[in-house]
Amino acid sequence: MIFDTHAHYDDKRFDPDREQVLSALPERGVGLVLNPGCNGESSRSAIALAERYPHVWAAVGWHPEDWASWDKASMDTLRALCTHPRVAAIGEIGLDYYWDKERKSLMREMFERQLNLALQRDLPVIVHDREAHEDSLAMVENYPGLRGVFHCYSGSPEMAERLLALGWYLGFDGPVTYKNNKKAAAVLSVTPPDRILVETDSPYLSPEPLRGRRNDSGSLPYVIRRLAELKGVSEEEMERLTWENGRRLFRIGDA
Repeated sequence: MIFDTHAHYDDKRFDPDREQVLSALPERGVGLVLNPGCNGESSRSAIALAERYPHVWAAVGWHPEDWASWDKASMDTLRALCTHPRVAAIGEIGLDYYWDKERKSLMREMFERQLNLALQRDLPVIVHDREAHEDSLAMVENYPGLRGVFHCYSGSPEMAERLLALGWYLGFDGPVTYKNNKKAAAVLSVTPPDRILVETDSPYLSPEPLRGRRNDSGSLPYVIRRLAELKGVSEEEMERLTWENGRRLFRIGDA
């Protein structure tokens, strides 16, 4: 079975057929999905989906791009939501300097406060890091007691080695299948099999040969096939490894 450790099924692009897509996933070989929140509203939606579908779990958090909705009540909201039994992580949180370089200080404050919450609640973290590698790494290094995943990992092999030494996992999505993505092979060369997670970031980042279409968890065999090629193992072994890795990190089941 496949564990999609990062998919946004609360996204409006699934409004026309969300029930059909989610209900069909187990028949398509997807046994678990983790749906991260991006603010208060989407975190509540993620929990609602997890309550409705037994193979869906939620994470709650405030995405750095959602800084405009962050206010004095945001942390109280997250503290309440993260106590729900279907919440497996704090996320999606982190830093994003691609879209906005003027609010770095606010993003770092949001990130730090949510890292502290994860530490207090003993929950793993889902990190969003876009063009903020140095700051993202420095901040998680300040929390040696935390573990989590750098979602859609885009840093260097050297940064990967530092994260792996701390016990973190790396998430790989559709871009690993792109022909011009040579960095992925370099990163995977230093990543042990027990630290690899597979993700879709649905509805985004569709793999080859599905680029340009709405993504969903059923596309993960393309990602698993490419990861298996790069690590020199069978597709079945990569599927088994990533299933166990995801359940271990997020403490779902008996992994």
